[in-house]
Amino acid sequence: MQTASFTGFIETIFYIMAFYYIFKFLAKLFLPLIVKKVVEKAGESFQQQQQYAQDSSWQKSSNKDEVIYDTTHAKNPRETKKVGDYVDYEEID
Repeated sequence: MQTASFTGFIETIFYIMAFYYIFKFLAKLFLPLIVKKVVEKAGESFQQQQQYAQDSSWQKSSNKDEVIYDTTHAKNPRETKKVGDYVDYEEID
């Protein structure tokens, strides 16, 4: 059975601190590069979506004989919640 020693404790604290500072140093080096790559990919994806949307809207507007009504954004009347049946009570004397 092993017992804990003061030198083992100090050694463990040293390893934890070394790992922390090495991780912090590497994060300062590589994190900006990783973030830059992610932002570039998101920008490319956004540009592709915009290009696709412009191309599809151009194709729709090239047909001048056809009229398209967009009813997806039409407001529907709000439905009231049905809580239960209405019961009319009469007083009995």
